[in-house]
Amino acid sequence: MEIIIIDYGVGNIGSIVNMFKRIGVKATLSSDETQIMQANKLLLPGVGSFDKGMLNLQHSGLMNVLERKVVEQKTPILGICLGMQLLFEKSEEGELPGLRWIAGEVRRFDFKSQSALRVPQMGWNEIRATDYNSLFYGLEIEARFYFAHSYYVECREAAEILATTEYGGAFVSAVNKGNIWGVQFHPEKSHRFGLQLLKNFIERT
Repeated sequence: MEIIIIDYGVGNIGSIVNMFKRIGVKATLSSDETQIMQANKLLLPGVGSFDKGMLNLQHSGLMNVLERKVVEQKTPILGICLGMQLLFEKSEEGELPGLRWIAGEVRRFDFKSQSALRVPQMGWNEIRATDYNSLFYGLEIEARFYFAHSYYVECREAAEILATTEYGGAFVSAVNKGNIWGVQFHPEKSHRFGLQLLKNFIERT
């Protein structure tokens, strides 16, 4: 099993690599086209702004290889936090188009009428799966994950919403379209829940 974490200069990767070590799977951080094309599974991590993430992807020269690997060859990919947002068409945070693999856009939390809620959301929160899905196997009851974000995604297709979370109302916290998966939270910071989710991605998707 060859797991490649896409290296495009955005985010703290060490904790993700360590999580895979605990599972017993080697995950390699790489921007090498040959390694990416040989991968069985891909991860697109990310922390920071939407435009910065897209610029880094463009400058890395990986756009074409990712398009071939994900869209044409249907290799499973998991986007985490900003990595999930980049799967969409556009964002209120920036001006550049996203990868456009999932229909919808990224919006900023707006809690003018709920001043007790802070932006960004930082901390633990529960997820509610919309239906049974292999990514959440063993996580059906009281699964909690660590969030750190000011923006959330809006899906155009309800069938692609995998899970929702309550924060000033329900927002989409996980998505799935065929071989493309995304989670708004950080599984690498979510202890046993995150460990189970990453294990599910490796073994069940």
